[in-house]
Amino acid sequence: MGWACCRADGRAAARIDVGAQVGHARTVSETEATPAESAKSAGGAAGEVPAAGAAGEMPAVRGRLRELAGLFLWLGATAFGGPLAHIAMMEREVVVRRRWMTRVQFVDLIGVTNLLPGPNSTEMAMHVGHVRAGVPGLLVAGGSFILPAAAITIAFAWAYVRYGALPETAAILYGTKPVIVAVVAQALVKLARAAVKRSALAVLAVGAAVAAALGVNEVAVLAAAGALSMLLGGGPSMRGEQRGAGGADGEPGARKREGLAAQAAGASAAVGSGAAVGVAAGAKVGLGPLFLVFAKTGGMLFGSGYVLLAFLRADLVERLHWMTEAQLLDAVTVGQVTPGPVFTTATFVGFVLAGAAGAAVATVGIFTPAFVFVGASGPIVRRVRASRRAGAFLDGVNVASLALMAVVAARLGKAAIVDPITAAAALVSLAVLLRFKPNATWLVLGGALLGLAARALGAGV
Repeated sequence: MGWACCRADGRAAARIDVGAQVGHARTVSETEATPAESAKSAGGAAGEVPAAGAAGEMPAVRGRLRELAGLFLWLGATAFGGPLAHIAMMEREVVVRRRWMTRVQFVDLIGVTNLLPGPNSTEMAMHVGHVRAGVPGLLVAGGSFILPAAAITIAFAWAYVRYGALPETAAILYGTKPVIVAVVAQALVKLARAAVKRSALAVLAVGAAVAAALGVNEVAVLAAAGALSMLLGGGPSMRGEQRGAGGADGEPGARKREGLAAQAAGASAAVGSGAAVGVAAGAKVGLGPLFLVFAKTGGMLFGSGYVLLAFLRADLVERLHWMTEAQLLDAVTVGQVTPGPVFTTATFVGFVLAGAAGAAVATVGIFTPAFVFVGASGPIVRRVRASRRAGAFLDGVNVASLALMAVVAARLGKAAIVDPITAAAALVSLAVLLRFKPNATWLVLGGALLGLAARALGAGV
């Protein structure tokens, strides 16, 4: 799920099918296909499922759904590090390994996702599913990414209710955060090469980064960058951009988790403190009100991890008195140290307040708006790219999104790299990623082991 800086529960793309579906290997030229060619190779425009009558096409769609389920179940169970890391891992799997789309198309999806409220990396999973297999793909990819994380969170919540405390998390965060810095840095460089297609966009990216660093509202930054890009002109045609950018390698879902590391430090004080478990005021929590609270949060949340915490604190602690401050911080900590979207914080809260039924209701409530938003916005990407002016707007949003990611990543690095051990972990991870291109999950798990070993030896933490 994500750590404060690390997790700061992303965006852009179009569609390309894997040649293996039709019995031949993909070529580099296919990976760099235009949006129209990509849509054709995927069996139609993005978001459309081949007609049932077409020979062999429905089995192909079922095959795509199985691929989506396998990929996102794996990521939901193993993708630590928050939206930035999740999106970096998705880019490697979707663009580099499977070649389902080009990097330019992936960046387009990042830009669109940043314009939507809700959990960025989860919405990116949904967008990939929608591009790959239409609405069924959206549902399969989104659900597969959420379910493993929710199940792991329920296990934490059960232990919390049973024993009144969480296991130690500081050592895990100490070791994994510098690894996440390396994973995000590598992905950012590759995505930037695809997004910055002309000098004007480079200037916009720098301006967006400065504005974000100064605290300007991120939605305002995205909108301004898009408007300026449109005024400055759209640059070369999308066909040329796609061919020039073809290539390979998650709240910039970064924005969703920025700042949560500070909260992790505070929450770790509650860890092991034996904070009382249960409804703070002893009131009965109904499933209907619980659903509405989390549906409102999922449908309205823009911003960093601080904003998520502020939303939940305002409702759960101050207005409804369902939880104590310590309980809420424990819930956020679980969102940080477990894989998948940080929004499964809702799963933890729901279980603590109303058992397994509460966990299910809260999870459905907070993620339902994302399914609706992605389903409504997915087809728009194709139409936007068909228009020169609208495409220029999206170009501006894309570079601003990456600038926001870079700002959050810089803050993450400052908080994560605190001594020679963490500096070495970040450098070694980056070298391994550049040289061997492994699955980032194993590096993150290695970072967790490093943190635990450092704690056992009395070093670092």
